[in-house]
Amino acid sequence: MLMTDVVRDEAQNFVITIENTGENFKCQPDRHLLSAMSRMGKKGIPSGCQGGGCGVCKIQINSGVYDTKKMSRAHVSADEEASGSVLACRVFPRSDLSLSVIGKLQKNIVKKSTKTPWSTS
Repeated sequence: MLMTDVVRDEAQNFVITIENTGENFKCQPDRHLLSAMSRMGKKGIPSGCQGGGCGVCKIQINSGVYDTKKMSRAHVSADEEASGSVLACRVFPRSDLSLSVIGKLQKNIVKKSTKTPWSTS
């Protein structure tokens, strides 16, 4: 068997990259992405219901393989889901993933730079 044919063990972590910030975090295949994101040390990450019903944690998966659980169609349409827009609380990685944060979670993950009138840069 070639090394590339080896399937990752369930205990291994996948590397998840947030394209908005360039940050990486690890997530086990049996944990949803939101739980792993909350362990990144970001303060104030809104987690809402964690059951796919509130839509707070909407993300766009740009690459990688994942499984999802049922999500509210009020927040993610079937077309959106088919194109990779999903709720982080309902996504389980099956490979390394690259994602963009697009929902209400974005303001806590992506800190917008603000310049003050007295800044020199």
